[in-house]
Amino acid sequence: MSLRSKAAAGAGAALAGVLALALTVAAPAVSRADNIPGGAADETPSHPHIERQKWSFRGPFGRFDRAQLQRGYQVYKEVCSTCHSMRFVAFRDLASSHGPGFSEAEVKALAATVQIKDGPNDAGEMFERPGRASDYFPSPFANPQAARAALGAIPPDLSVMAKARDVHSGFPGFIIDAFTQYQEGGPDYIHALLLGYTKEDDPNYNAVFPGHRIAMPPPLADGVVTYSDGSPQTKEQYATDVAAFLMWTAEPKLEPRKAMGFAVIIYLIVFASLLYAIKKRLWARVGPH
Repeated sequence: MSLRSKAAAGAGAALAGVLALALTVAAPAVSRADNIPGGAADETPSHPHIERQKWSFRGPFGRFDRAQLQRGYQVYKEVCSTCHSMRFVAFRDLASSHGPGFSEAEVKALAATVQIKDGPNDAGEMFERPGRASDYFPSPFANPQAARAALGAIPPDLSVMAKARDVHSGFPGFIIDAFTQYQEGGPDYIHALLLGYTKEDDPNYNAVFPGHRIAMPPPLADGVVTYSDGSPQTKEQYATDVAAFLMWTAEPKLEPRKAMGFAVIIYLIVFASLLYAIKKRLWARVGPH
């Protein structure tokens, strides 16, 4: 093999390595599903066909809809929080510029609506106080055993539920998804699950849930949450908003990650182009041997 051929082969290998690294940087973050209590993260069910929603945060340039996240928090607070915990999210996170974007005053007011167990005080006793912005969302039950006794089952924590669930595309769909950077399977699944109660005479039947038997009765109905921004007060809108909110709680750094990934890909493309140009200049006068 000539020196020029060897150089071309080396440049090709370097370019392939750069592209592989670029895809790795742009790939979704690793799920924290193993942190979900109750063994929910170990489930790898086969899901039926689930419609892909048009999320504002999909694609490499997608961003969260602030108003939607605020509505999703309202649905979680008024409906989901009666049973489900969210122990990885603090009230101060709601003020994130990459999330719901509540003001500091609004966050303090939201935190003050809950009672947090604290202590011990000077007398050695535990006590309750209004929540602070630094507090994490309180659990509706003291422990999993209390939840099971009250509900007959342990509701999973929702902090990372949007990353703990996914939609299986099958072949060749999963290959296409790798190139399109599809990572909205979790919110797609949550949205479908919340609307999957198709039998009015059987509140525990869900067409999306594996086995079609679910311990949770239908949590949503038209008009159960009052929106102040004029958005439709339907269960379809509630399901969309809370699914988007759960995507944010599962990946609060989604927007900065996408921005960083795009910048790194541009840098690597420029770097690879410079390497190729340098190779052409250095080996331009070297003939075959």
